[in-house]
Amino acid sequence: MAERALSFGAVAEAYERYRPGYPAELAERVLDYAGAPVAGALEIGAGTGKATRLFAGRGIAVTATDPDPAMLAELRKHLPAEVETRRGALEDLRPDRQYGLVYSAAALHWTDPDGRWPRIAALLAPAGVFASFGGPLRPADPVVRKAIDDAQAPFLQTADVPSPDGTPPEDELQWPGTELEKSELFADVRQVVVRERTTVGADDLIGFFSTVSAYLMLPISVREQAFQRIRQVLPDPVELVADHTIHLARRR
Repeated sequence: MAERALSFGAVAEAYERYRPGYPAELAERVLDYAGAPVAGALEIGAGTGKATRLFAGRGIAVTATDPDPAMLAELRKHLPAEVETRRGALEDLRPDRQYGLVYSAAALHWTDPDGRWPRIAALLAPAGVFASFGGPLRPADPVVRKAIDDAQAPFLQTADVPSPDGTPPEDELQWPGTELEKSELFADVRQVVVRERTTVGADDLIGFFSTVSAYLMLPISVREQAFQRIRQVLPDPVELVADHTIHLARRR
């Protein structure tokens, strides 16, 4: 997992190009939950700033952190200079100040589970809000999903990241809500889903796959073979399910 977490910098430009942004409704749900104006926020695993621009665009002073300098360099190309950037994983951050909001977009699963919640709580002001959100990008048509699975099977069993605590996908409450509910450091845990559908060209979907860590772990020649096989079975365009699951909690 540690190796996968640091695999994105080599494809930072593709990540920015092919990874979708986040809908405005997502920020609205987080800020509605906060219930009061948020002046400053810390982002864990900012990547190229897909979620950073969502909150910075609402006048929040965002400190965007990421362990990969190539990802932060790409982020700086697209965000105003007033967005502070800091290189480091969650485990490297020092609680030199506290924030009203700490959030992570499709990156929390890369953090070290040992001490994860005390570290996050230490970065939050009392009653401050923690938010984690993300979700898989999948073809809406189950026939297309199966065709992709069959095409990649000789090279890769699955591109999914397993639930960090083993929560079955059919359970109502998913990770990290499961861990937040058990933590004595957080209260008022909620899980909210923002529904989204989108359509992309088949080549753009392959571009997205080129930024997925499971594929990046493959040797380049094997990866290219896998993408060729997948491209052959894709319709053009491809309708995608892009639902975002938000987990919210408040520091006690």
